[in-house]
Amino acid sequence: MTTLKRGMVVDVNLDPALGSETGKIRPCVVVTNDIYNERVPVIQVVPVTSWSAKKIRITTNIEIQPSKSNGLSRKSVADCLQTRPIDRRHRLVRVRGKLSHAKLEEIAQALKIVFELN
Repeated sequence: MTTLKRGMVVDVNLDPALGSETGKIRPCVVVTNDIYNERVPVIQVVPVTSWSAKKIRITTNIEIQPSKSNGLSRKSVADCLQTRPIDRRHRLVRVRGKLSHAKLEEIAQALKIVFELN
Protein backbone atom coordinates (compact mmCIF):
# COMPACT_ATOMS: atom_id res chain seq x y z
CA MET A 1 0.00 0.00 0.00
CA THR A 2 1.35 3.42 -0.96
CA THR A 3 2.17 5.62 2.03
CA LEU A 4 0.29 8.86 1.51
CA LYS A 5 1.31 12.14 3.10
CA ARG A 6 -0.71 15.25 3.81
CA GLY A 7 -0.46 17.60 0.83
CA MET A 8 0.08 14.91 -1.79
CA VAL A 9 -1.81 15.28 -5.07
CA VAL A 10 -3.30 11.93 -6.04
CA ASP A 11 -5.70 10.74 -8.72
CA VAL A 12 -8.82 9.26 -7.14
CA ASN A 13 -11.84 7.53 -8.65
CA LEU A 14 -14.72 9.49 -7.10
CA ASP A 15 -17.47 7.56 -8.91
CA PRO A 16 -20.19 6.82 -8.28
CA ALA A 17 -21.17 10.41 -7.56
CA LEU A 18 -24.70 11.55 -6.79
CA GLY A 19 -26.35 14.89 -7.45
CA SER A 20 -23.88 17.77 -7.29
CA GLU A 21 -21.01 15.69 -5.87
CA THR A 22 -17.69 15.79 -7.70
CA GLY A 23 -17.15 12.59 -9.63
CA LYS A 24 -14.95 10.73 -12.14
CA ILE A 25 -11.22 10.11 -11.84
CA ARG A 26 -9.61 13.39 -10.86
CA PRO A 27 -6.74 14.84 -8.86
CA CYS A 28 -7.35 15.32 -5.16
CA VAL A 29 -5.28 16.71 -2.30
CA VAL A 30 -4.78 14.52 0.78
CA VAL A 31 -5.74 16.60 3.83
CA THR A 32 -5.74 14.10 6.70
CA ASN A 33 -2.72 14.07 8.98
CA ASP A 34 0.12 11.64 8.39
CA ILE A 35 -0.69 9.52 11.47
CA TYR A 36 -4.12 8.67 10.02
CA ASN A 37 -2.66 8.31 6.54
CA GLU A 38 -0.28 5.61 7.83
CA ARG A 39 -2.75 3.72 10.01
CA VAL A 40 -6.22 3.76 8.44
CA PRO A 41 -7.38 3.08 4.89
CA VAL A 42 -10.02 5.83 4.88
CA ILE A 43 -8.58 9.30 4.39
CA GLN A 44 -9.99 12.76 3.58
CA VAL A 45 -9.30 14.41 0.25
CA VAL A 46 -10.16 17.72 -1.42
CA PRO A 47 -11.07 17.28 -5.09
CA VAL A 48 -9.26 19.39 -7.67
CA THR A 49 -11.26 20.72 -10.62
CA SER A 50 -10.67 22.90 -13.65
CA TRP A 51 -10.06 26.60 -13.07
CA SER A 52 -12.65 29.24 -13.96
CA ALA A 53 -13.12 32.88 -13.03
CA LYS A 54 -16.45 32.00 -11.42
CA LYS A 55 -15.02 29.19 -9.28
CA ILE A 56 -12.08 31.22 -8.02
CA ARG A 57 -14.41 33.89 -6.57
CA ILE A 58 -15.61 31.35 -3.99
CA THR A 59 -13.65 31.84 -0.76
CA THR A 60 -13.23 28.13 -0.08
CA ASN A 61 -11.85 27.39 -3.57
CA ILE A 62 -8.06 27.57 -3.72
CA GLU A 63 -6.24 28.23 -7.00
CA ILE A 64 -3.37 25.86 -7.82
CA GLN A 65 -0.84 26.60 -10.54
CA PRO A 66 0.55 23.57 -12.39
CA SER A 67 4.11 22.55 -11.58
CA LYS A 68 6.46 19.60 -11.85
CA SER A 69 6.27 19.11 -8.09
CA ASN A 70 2.46 18.89 -7.88
CA GLY A 71 2.00 16.95 -11.13
CA LEU A 72 -0.87 19.10 -12.42
CA SER A 73 -0.84 20.06 -16.09
CA ARG A 74 -3.14 23.11 -15.98
CA LYS A 75 -4.35 25.83 -13.64
CA SER A 76 -6.83 24.23 -11.24
CA VAL A 77 -8.99 24.80 -8.18
CA ALA A 78 -9.05 22.81 -4.93
CA ASP A 79 -12.76 22.73 -4.04
CA CYS A 80 -12.66 22.57 -0.24
CA LEU A 81 -16.45 22.43 0.03
CA GLN A 82 -16.37 19.01 -1.67
CA THR A 83 -14.02 17.40 0.88
CA ARG A 84 -14.79 13.71 1.19
CA PRO A 85 -13.56 10.46 2.69
CA ILE A 86 -12.16 7.80 0.39
CA ASP A 87 -10.91 4.28 0.95
CA ARG A 88 -7.52 4.50 -0.67
CA ARG A 89 -7.38 0.72 -1.16
CA HIS A 90 -10.25 0.97 -3.64
CA ARG A 91 -10.24 4.54 -4.98
CA LEU A 92 -6.57 5.57 -5.30
CA VAL A 93 -5.43 5.51 -8.94
CA ARG A 94 -1.97 7.10 -8.79
CA VAL A 95 0.24 9.65 -7.03
CA ARG A 96 0.95 12.85 -9.03
CA GLY A 97 3.08 14.92 -6.65
CA LYS A 98 2.90 17.23 -3.68
CA LEU A 99 1.71 20.77 -3.00
CA SER A 100 3.94 23.42 -1.50
CA HIS A 101 3.61 24.06 2.23
CA ALA A 102 2.19 27.54 1.48
CA LYS A 103 -0.53 26.16 -0.82
CA LEU A 104 -1.43 23.45 1.69
CA GLU A 105 -1.78 26.15 4.33
CA GLU A 106 -4.24 28.03 2.07
CA ILE A 107 -6.30 24.85 1.82
CA ALA A 108 -6.15 24.42 5.61
CA GLN A 109 -7.51 27.96 6.04
CA ALA A 110 -10.35 27.24 3.59
CA LEU A 111 -11.22 24.05 5.49
CA LYS A 112 -11.43 26.07 8.71
CA ILE A 113 -14.05 28.23 7.00
CA VAL A 114 -16.01 25.24 5.68
CA PHE A 115 -16.10 23.48 9.05
CA GLU A 116 -16.20 26.64 11.24
CA LEU A 117 -13.00 25.72 13.05
CA ASN A 118 -10.92 28.31 14.90
